[in-house]
Amino acid sequence: MTPVLYGILGYIVAQFAIGIFVSRRIHTEEDYLVAGRSLGPVVTTFTVFATWFGAETCIGAAGAVYALGLAGGSHDPFGYAICVILTGLLFAVPLWRLKLTTIADLFRLRFDESVERLAVILIVPTSLFWAAAQIRAFGQVIASASGFGIDATITFAAFVVIAYTMFGGLLADAWTDLVQGVAVILGLVVLTWVILSREGLDPLLDIDPALWNPVGAEPRPVLAIVEEWAIPVVGSMVAAELVARMLAARSASVARNATVVAGVSYLMIGLMPVGIGLAGATLMPGLAEPEQILPALAQEYLPTALFVLFAGGLVSAILSTVDSALLMAGGLVSHNVIVQLVPGLSERAKVRVARGAVAVFGAMAYVMALRAERVYELVEEASAFGSSGIVTVVVFGLFTRVGGRGSALAALVVGVSTWILGAYFAGWPYPYLTSLAASTAAYLTGAMIGSTPSRVLEPQEA
Repeated sequence: MTPVLYGILGYIVAQFAIGIFVSRRIHTEEDYLVAGRSLGPVVTTFTVFATWFGAETCIGAAGAVYALGLAGGSHDPFGYAICVILTGLLFAVPLWRLKLTTIADLFRLRFDESVERLAVILIVPTSLFWAAAQIRAFGQVIASASGFGIDATITFAAFVVIAYTMFGGLLADAWTDLVQGVAVILGLVVLTWVILSREGLDPLLDIDPALWNPVGAEPRPVLAIVEEWAIPVVGSMVAAELVARMLAARSASVARNATVVAGVSYLMIGLMPVGIGLAGATLMPGLAEPEQILPALAQEYLPTALFVLFAGGLVSAILSTVDSALLMAGGLVSHNVIVQLVPGLSERAKVRVARGAVAVFGAMAYVMALRAERVYELVEEASAFGSSGIVTVVVFGLFTRVGGRGSALAALVVGVSTWILGAYFAGWPYPYLTSLAASTAAYLTGAMIGSTPSRVLEPQEA
């Protein structure tokens, strides 16, 4: 093996050690899924940042910008940074005060168990898409550093991330995120500084001016641009992974402030992969795998010791995000379905069920990672699938007393059905905006004709 691979493996072992050490404090389901609601401002900020700042930014966005120019960054980092900031400002405080364990709890408390379970069915695929994106990106990093085939490295990556996630739960994930956040920032800063010191701004000045256009070189309808931005901004606004971090904060103010700071930091740090992707179009034109531009430039410009640091940063970003995605998929099914159907389980049994669900969904994400063409396409699917109905129901359910069980079920079913029909079968030009409008109309229609009374949400702490 190369020194780089030894360094990456050493980093993985160190992360495992931290996770296992912290996981000894896990005794209950609440400890495993929301870290006992104990996280302070620094850890909450880093866990939100590290969870969101993963493969889609370091690998997917850099590759998309390399291939498409600045327009390739509309999802990441720009769209997702706006999403995280808005979520902190609008949702953090009211969600935290409800003392939820998962976002699906809101659907049960505001509506009923049938709405909760349908929401789980729609949210879990989103987490699987996120996890698959991270596993594929992990495989890209290992492939770039080792020369092994992508299928083999994705298989190795899947084994590592599944085992890593099963051990620690959110408590261990949050503490390792602190280390991982620092590592990824250092790795990107080092690479950016080295490229700038050797090449200056010439690679950016020499690229095709059309690549600087943030909406693409070719003229497009306004609705097409709105559709492109709505998917990351609206589609991930109440993502289960992001909500879990806010719920794990020790107070409502910590949840809000840390999430906003993390979103701003996400945008600032995310500009480095964007710049590197743009410069890569000049420094390494014609790359067969655009998503390998970041590790390829790092291998070219960094000495071995610094490349190990950089690769460790990439691995850290990926581990923190995939941990969150698999943990949420497992947690939603275990807490909101299995535990509800099998009452009387002990806290230890609930944790075992959650860990088993993580393993099952990890295997599913592995298969998806093998079959995907690009990390970026997995991320877009994660933000769009079923999210229009979820966002609609959360907004109406959290901030109004309009609608009940029928409204929520109608919005969820119509939202996902419209998206699938428009995106996969009918070829509509704006499937996400159409699904968002359809789910909103379905909710309001259900509220007008339905007789089910709405439930009142009662915050448990001001």
